[in-house]
Amino acid sequence: MQKYDRTTLVKAVWLSVILHVGIVAILFLGDFSSETKPKKNTSVAQEVKPIEATIVDGAKLQKAINKIKKQKADEKRRVEKIEKRADDAKKRRAKEEARIKKLEKQRKVKEQEKKRADKAAKESNKKAANAEKVRKQKEQEKKKAEDAAAQARSKRIEAEAATKKANELRKKQIAERKRKEKAAADKVIQEKLLAEQMAAEMATRNKARQQQMMSEIQRYAALITSVIDQNMINDRSTMEGKSCKLMISLAPSGFVTQVRNVSGDAVVCEAAKRAVYKAGTLPVSKDPEIFKEMRNIDVTVVPEF
Repeated sequence: MQKYDRTTLVKAVWLSVILHVGIVAILFLGDFSSETKPKKNTSVAQEVKPIEATIVDGAKLQKAINKIKKQKADEKRRVEKIEKRADDAKKRRAKEEARIKKLEKQRKVKEQEKKRADKAAKESNKKAANAEKVRKQKEQEKKKAEDAAAQARSKRIEAEAATKKANELRKKQIAERKRKEKAAADKVIQEKLLAEQMAAEMATRNKARQQQMMSEIQRYAALITSVIDQNMINDRSTMEGKSCKLMISLAPSGFVTQVRNVSGDAVVCEAAKRAVYKAGTLPVSKDPEIFKEMRNIDVTVVPEF
């Protein structure tokens, strides 16, 4: 904050007051004259000169004086405020300087303490370095002794390990030979059992397949017989109690390629053949193995009435 001089401020206040008084005096001591209008006389025409007069208004003057007093009082208060701010600034500056001196004193104390601590630490480090040097020497001597002992122990362990390894290898070779012999014997037994199981399983599968195929062939034979019955013209007088066995040859699509009489009544056989050719296509299995067995299929036709 800017530093103010009390004497300079007082002089400035008085100079301001004197200037204001002068301005007011000039205003009120100026030309306040009134000009009288000339009057005409009926008998003698005479020109009358105006009377000049200076009149001072006391109320305005007092008002101006009061204004000046108020300005003076305001100026005084302003100066007091400025002086108070300057005084406060001075106190704060003194307080700050005291705080800075205190901090500087504390800094110096700490600096001295740090120097003493650094010195003590340096001495301590020196002692520690000497102790570390002694410790390292002892440690090196100890390490040499331990290395020598470790080498001796390593050689002994290597010899023991070599002996153990040779024994383990020999045992392993014996065990491996016995394992291979047993594995070979087990393999022969397993292969024999597997061959027997496969043969039994194959026989079971073949039997089941044969049974399935026979069942399917019988089913298609029944279907074919049903188709023949649907297309056959029966005559009770010539066919009742009679039957016919036919051999029918079929294409993979079910198309009838040939029909032959195997046994039975000729009339029934002829009527059955006509019925087969009339149908043209008979039901067949889509399974190639089953169709192969029913390519030439025997069916027995018994007229129903």
